[in-house]
Amino acid sequence: MGKVVIVTGAGRGIGAATSKLLAAKGYRVCVNYRSNAQSAAAIVDEITASGGKAFSFQADVSNESDVIALFDATERAFGPVTHLVNNAGILFPQTTLADIDVARFNEVMMSNVTSCFLCSREYIRRAESTGSIVNVSSAASRSGAPFEYIDYAASKGAMDSLTRGLSLELAPKGIRVNSVRPGFIYTSMHADGGEPNRVARLAPQIPLQRGGTPDEVAHAIVWLLSDEASYVTGAFIDLAGGK
Repeated sequence: MGKVVIVTGAGRGIGAATSKLLAAKGYRVCVNYRSNAQSAAAIVDEITASGGKAFSFQADVSNESDVIALFDATERAFGPVTHLVNNAGILFPQTTLADIDVARFNEVMMSNVTSCFLCSREYIRRAESTGSIVNVSSAASRSGAPFEYIDYAASKGAMDSLTRGLSLELAPKGIRVNSVRPGFIYTSMHADGGEPNRVARLAPQIPLQRGGTPDEVAHAIVWLLSDEASYVTGAFIDLAGGK
């Protein structure tokens, strides 16, 4: 049947780069997006123009019925989902914890953690054989992101715990679960946090003296999904320039 992958939050940045690289490797790709249909369609067009197979599907992956619809649509288009990249996530403007309200905190948790839980659960319930999940966490789960986005960091810490626990549950079934933890990557998400040039500001403090690219993260994700990483589960690859 071949390899079929859902990449959540794939309309931009790391998700977009990962979708394109997976398609180039022969995966049939569902490019999930929540609101930017035009961007997702452009990614699909780029993939198909290069001879790959992809389609886009709108779904809020923090919503259970949307997740079910996402998997149903992918199965109709390409067959059973064999691989999953949990990349969807949100970030709000930088602030201290004292100024974060409950609505913001809960939205971050729903978008970043509940989405990972729902998509992983749906994948597991439908899995017909061995497969692979990669969760896109963040270096913020290690740093805590003080004075910037503790709520975002906390959500990524929860994803790390989910990754580790789920990897142990699924190992006997031959399903591998791993994570990448990007940091200081040049993506538009920093604009969501209120500082579009954050990576450039911090670059002198990074051991490698530069920010990373979405493509560099995508290569790590694709490797973890692949059979080349067949003996790797419960692992975390940090992509933060040595930070």
